[in-house]
Amino acid sequence: MTQQHFHLKADWPGGRNSSGFVDAGNLKTDISIPREMDGPGEGTNPDEMLLGAAATCYVITLAAMIERAELPLKEMSLDSEGIVDVTNGIFTYVKIIHKPYVALKNNADERDYKKLHKLVEKAESSCMISRAIKGNVALELQPDIQ
Repeated sequence: MTQQHFHLKADWPGGRNSSGFVDAGNLKTDISIPREMDGPGEGTNPDEMLLGAAATCYVITLAAMIERAELPLKEMSLDSEGIVDVTNGIFTYVKIIHKPYVALKNNADERDYKKLHKLVEKAESSCMISRAIKGNVALELQPDIQ
């Protein structure tokens, strides 16, 4: 069995409303609680980072699947939204909505589009971040395929 190890170092100098810094190799950024949650809103926050992990995992997984299927990709992009519920002062990440936009080249045929529709769905269940949060955070797809 092969295992990949990822490391993150976090510096946090004070209490709840401080700001800190994380270094995870290519990810180096200030962190704090977002303004929407009565924090200082400096740098990024866990909510954005979870959304970023889920979104980048999904779009990279989808891109790899499209490439392996040899579909004639013209362009692809992704908008994602994270929804956090606040009930009785308890913050719960309840849903992530991915809105992939995928366009195939003009030479794509009906079979290519059928395959693409399947891959757009399959990429969500194949992404390791989606599998990691399954059962805790709802995942929804709203694809736009051209």
